[in-house]
Amino acid sequence: MPAKKPADASAAAQSPIDPNLRYEQALKDLEKLIADMESGKLSLEETLLAYQRGAALLKHCQAVLTQVEQQVRVFEG
Repeated sequence: MPAKKPADASAAAQSPIDPNLRYEQALKDLEKLIADMESGKLSLEETLLAYQRGAALLKHCQAVLTQVEQQVRVFEG
């Protein structure tokens, strides 16, 4: 019997990251993905999709932080 999929696991993993996604929400989504993967309840395929989504969220968070750092430098300069 195949593992039961969480309702939003594969759909969330396949959707692109909204460039307007707030940092706090992206971080919250990333933390949920990590918890889901650590739970051991995801299939291998679902874990891979969650990992890919997590990598995209991490990249988004890093880009937002870089942008904010540049803005701070402008204000300090």
